[in-house]
Amino acid sequence: MALNGWKVSRKVYLQAELSKHISVLKNLVQVIQAVFFGICVLTDLSSLLTRGSGNQEQERQLKKLISLRDWMLAVLAFPVGVFVVAVFWIIYAYDREMIYPKLLDNFIPGWLNHGMHTTVLPFILIEMRTSHHQYPSRSSGLTAICTFSVGYILWVCWVHHVTGMWVYPFLEHIGPGARIIFFGSTTILMNFLYLLGEVLNNYIWDTQRSKYCLREHKTRELLPTRVYAETEGKFHCSLFF
Repeated sequence: MALNGWKVSRKVYLQAELSKHISVLKNLVQVIQAVFFGICVLTDLSSLLTRGSGNQEQERQLKKLISLRDWMLAVLAFPVGVFVVAVFWIIYAYDREMIYPKLLDNFIPGWLNHGMHTTVLPFILIEMRTSHHQYPSRSSGLTAICTFSVGYILWVCWVHHVTGMWVYPFLEHIGPGARIIFFGSTTILMNFLYLLGEVLNNYIWDTQRSKYCLREHKTRELLPTRVYAETEGKFHCSLFF
């Protein structure tokens, strides 16, 4: 009797531990997005408050904030956001029980599910389209994203070691070799998404710069030389460099 009670208690404990880690792991993406967009808002407000102030210390702090915002977009917000949206809905379309059991519909409304696994992507793309972001060097960026990916995978494996259960149900249905391939593919995909974000960011802002310079060139052709010289400061291409 006592043995059965111990087994029940241990099962309850393991389920509680698993639920705790599932909550942390699955909310990690929302935490990353919340912190990132919080920094974006803080950056915009700081930029408005320091504009024209001439305070070098405030400008230096603003540059640090902008660098942090750009680093978070490049290394965490974009690759993790795109990965979650893509992988979640691909597995969901194949067999939702493997990643988001139908039982969860009784506790999590559909709009909240889309808030966690869909709206992440459009908001990131809007941010990338409306604000220029300076990516870190490719070597440091890829090192950071690999570190994050390996750390996340090790955390998932540690939870399985402690509880005997996988955080994501589909991992129960594949063998050890397939899991290794999946984890390796995940790391490679995260690196690819980092590079995709870098290319997309450069494409968006190189296009904007080209349009601006083309408009400047046309203006220079239409205006008399003297008038253009007087207004040259208003049409300077280096604004985008």
